[in-house]
Amino acid sequence: MENTRKSDLNFEAIAWGAFLIFWGATSLFAFLPDGIGAIGIGLIMIGLNIARHMTGRSISGFTTTFGILALLLGSLELARPLLNLSFELPIFSILLLALGSITLIRAMRK
Repeated sequence: MENTRKSDLNFEAIAWGAFLIFWGATSLFAFLPDGIGAIGIGLIMIGLNIARHMTGRSISGFTTTFGILALLLGSLELARPLLNLSFELPIFSILLLALGSITLIRAMRK
């Protein structure tokens, strides 16, 4: 049981470390297209849950939701020039609002 718990913590530590490094890299390299950061972060969070599933551990609804939202919002941001939107999408703000709402709703259901 202790080894399983330790492995879960290692998966999470690796994923959150990759998350922070990727976020920093996309901020540092401003020439990257808008949306690449959110897409990469979404892939990291979904990859965490794929690794958990492949090793027989339970997946996290929070990081799965976070990953899917990041992928969707990043894709919208990346496609913004093709969609000819006349306004800027506040991707990070939308992501924070969605995650906060999901967290509050889950807490109130318990």
